[in-house]
Amino acid sequence: MVSIKDLAKHLDISIGTVSRALNDKPDVNKQTREKVLQAADNLGYVANQSGRSLRQGTTNAIGFLIESGADTEGNSDNFFMGVIDGLQSELSKHKLDLLVLPCSTDENPENYVKRMVARQLVDGMIISATHTIDKRIDFLSKSKLPFVALGQSETGKNHPWIDLDFEGVARVSIDRFVKNGHRRIAIALSANELNLGSIFLKSYKDSLKRHNIEFSPELVLQANSNDKGGYAIADELLNLNDRPTAILLVHELMAHGLYRRLAEDGLVVGRDLAVIGFRNSAQARMFSPSLTSFKLSLRDLGIALAASLLSTMPAYQKHYSGKMLSQIWPMEIVDGESDAEKIPKNLT
Repeated sequence: MVSIKDLAKHLDISIGTVSRALNDKPDVNKQTREKVLQAADNLGYVANQSGRSLRQGTTNAIGFLIESGADTEGNSDNFFMGVIDGLQSELSKHKLDLLVLPCSTDENPENYVKRMVARQLVDGMIISATHTIDKRIDFLSKSKLPFVALGQSETGKNHPWIDLDFEGVARVSIDRFVKNGHRRIAIALSANELNLGSIFLKSYKDSLKRHNIEFSPELVLQANSNDKGGYAIADELLNLNDRPTAILLVHELMAHGLYRRLAEDGLVVGRDLAVIGFRNSAQARMFSPSLTSFKLSLRDLGIALAASLLSTMPAYQKHYSGKMLSQIWPMEIVDGESDAEKIPKNLT
């Protein structure tokens, strides 16, 4: 690899002059700087970022921690790719790199975060898949590493977070079902301990209560948030003695399996069962009948997460005055044909 010393020898000028030219110092004249930059390009010189980071005490990188495992197996969702696009867009303005840190669901997430912090890989971190009680938040708060959470938690109250409007999705969906004549409404949740499930369930219960509908525990179904999970949900639903006429899915990818399982019994979504999915992803728009769901800009969400994190970091605060965010991210319902305005026949 070409070094500064090699460049200096090639140009027959001092190492110090080459270094100052590469770092755009004002005491280097324009002609010398252009000559150094041209030679660096021709010879394939790349700055030693690890050495520079050691000298500056920074990594110039931000970590994005995501979970992967059985719950996401077969899940080709593009949620995180959309968020990453927005994150990179904002971070690149400050010449910061984004490192995706995948934590397997087989590993203790607190231990994983501790290992990443101990290795000093990043200057700040974005955590996702927040739990109701999340020890990662306590640890990061004590470690003084800047971080923002994608998701709420009952742990810690003084850190920035942004969460999708799960409460609003459940409220709007139940109101819509009831308006169309449904009284026996099921909900499909992910089979994990994420806080979003608690928020979803609480809003579901509150919405039923507002409409004087008695809560029935047997209508709360849980499975992995993918095709297999949706199939299992539909199978369980079909085996209920008093079957629901409508169901709200916490993840739109569950709809794949649900549609397929209903079709095996000659049942049609929108006619025999009203369905509302969570997010209006590209895949959700391909369902037939089309899936009623909710839309948001993942790129804008990523940009907001980056801004929220950078607003807590002294080196970047001047660019984000008042941008420290703890907010609910709005979502807008998109009409489909899966919850047609009629009362479907009970699944018999």
